[in-house]
Amino acid sequence: MAWCLAGSAGVSAIVRGWMPVVAALALGVVAATPAPARAAADPAKVLRIVFNEAETGFDPVRVSDNYSNIVNGAIFETLLTYDYLARPARLVPLVAESMPEITDGGRTYTFRIRKGIMFTPDPAFKGKPRELTADDFVYSFKRFVDPRNRSPWAFMFEGRIEGLDEHVAAAKRTGAFDYAGRVSGLQALDRYTLRIRLTQPYYVFLYTLAHTPVAAVAREVVEAYGDDLPAHPVGTGPYRLREWKRASRIVLEANPDYRGFTWDFAPEPGSERDQALVATMKGKRMPQIGRVEITVITEEQSRWLAFSNQELDYVNVPGTFRSQVFDAERRLLPAWQKRGVTVFSQIEPDVVYTFFNFRDPVVGGFAKEKVALRRAIIMAYNLEEEIRVIRRGQAVRAIMPIPAGVVGHDPNWKPLNDYDPELANRLLDHFGYRRGGDGYRTLPDGGPLLLKFSTGTSSFDREMNELWKKSLDAIGVRVEFLQGRFADHLKAAKACRLMMWGGSWLADYPDGENFMQLLYGPNTGQSNNGCYESKDFDAFYERMLKLPDSPERNRLFLEMTRQVEVDGAWIIGVSRERNQVLWPWVKGYKKHPIMHSDFIYLDVERHRSP
Repeated sequence: MAWCLAGSAGVSAIVRGWMPVVAALALGVVAATPAPARAAADPAKVLRIVFNEAETGFDPVRVSDNYSNIVNGAIFETLLTYDYLARPARLVPLVAESMPEITDGGRTYTFRIRKGIMFTPDPAFKGKPRELTADDFVYSFKRFVDPRNRSPWAFMFEGRIEGLDEHVAAAKRTGAFDYAGRVSGLQALDRYTLRIRLTQPYYVFLYTLAHTPVAAVAREVVEAYGDDLPAHPVGTGPYRLREWKRASRIVLEANPDYRGFTWDFAPEPGSERDQALVATMKGKRMPQIGRVEITVITEEQSRWLAFSNQELDYVNVPGTFRSQVFDAERRLLPAWQKRGVTVFSQIEPDVVYTFFNFRDPVVGGFAKEKVALRRAIIMAYNLEEEIRVIRRGQAVRAIMPIPAGVVGHDPNWKPLNDYDPELANRLLDHFGYRRGGDGYRTLPDGGPLLLKFSTGTSSFDREMNELWKKSLDAIGVRVEFLQGRFADHLKAAKACRLMMWGGSWLADYPDGENFMQLLYGPNTGQSNNGCYESKDFDAFYERMLKLPDSPERNRLFLEMTRQVEVDGAWIIGVSRERNQVLWPWVKGYKKHPIMHSDFIYLDVERHRSP
């Protein structure tokens, strides 16, 4: 059964399950057992998949886009991962022998690394085998917060690990991070034992250790390739990079030195689909697929044509082509059923949003007239038309920054800034945004009011731009669309140089903190692309960090949500519906809500059907 949005009772059950207590996590089991011999990938088994946008590179510390991390998740490995079939998502060991020993009231975590895990051979190792050790995680975690790397994920460790912040402060003073220096909270006790001591209990810490950017890298590789490291990923995972044509094509091949694992996952109780997966996959040595070919195709029509011509093995149905796949009852059309195509549907644990740059002189700041402008823009945007017309019903309204199925979501929340262009116009009138002879408004001081909205170049982007213009015309606000590449927009956003831009966030781990950190002031320049710095929001956020899963913690998530609405920080959009169609030769597919390198767990038949 697909992980999807159910009724309110179902959502509550999912949310409760997402947040196991630390003690329960410590009892996790290994879902994918190590194989006694090397992996059994078949070079003749090729999987062909698509990215909707271009990747940015393959250094786990420095990239934040989902596409790059899909590749990174197949090359690099973390201490922990998730059980492939378990829903709600459940943490299990990966390179760790078991779940950690947790002591000192939840402050100290002791991991034991599996022996015999080897990095992929690379010239950086000078012809010698290179085993993964606890020291590699000490180095990788330090690199995570090294100011020179400007990691968008550094916030995950800031203020968390005892003694690490002092090293960061010293590096900012001297310009060089002391990798040899001792950090009291981050130590390799011996070759295979890692001890992490936190400054205080952090109740979602284990989730962060399953996040791809926290994977182990080898110091020799980092030093050998320097600034060219994103083109030379070297990890311990099941795949290695074979070919990379930026923004065009990525080819991964199975790592011949990978230790392998046996596909051995338990089905969800009562799930016929899971039972079928287990019957097909149980006992196979993984990975099975010898080669993964990834093509970047930004246009929906081109993606759909490639799937229809069997040039792609699975694809998310573009909204434009929904009527060619499903009938009015949302069933797969007989023509596709006859060809053996199946569909996997779920509401993603994600939120699509548009941010305002709070440092921008036109839309930024907390002055009353600026807040009024942002909230008027939010109320003018016709989200229902986006869902119905542009997305063809393949999305649901996101009522708060935390999506359904994630701890902190409240299915009964009532948003403050509902669609109401009449009220939006009255609000602008009241705060002095006067209409000129051409029908467009000026700033209260009489200066020009022009929104500059950064956007992509695809047909979907063009449809969205048309809806935005229509919505803003209704309140007399002129807009200019600045087309560009995703990577360029992302770089500019980190520097607080975009006035407005649409983005999305897919859960890295199943807790509301993962979404609210996008709005936390100190994360500006990292994950806070809107450069929103609200003292009230930050105070709520910091109080939330100190609490375990509880009604009080959930109340703080609601306080943060209301603050975001009052300030008009985001236009909160949708959570997308994934309708993944697959050709019959793809075996073992079940989309995980957190992990995204699905092909690690899949198989394909060598001979495809017509």
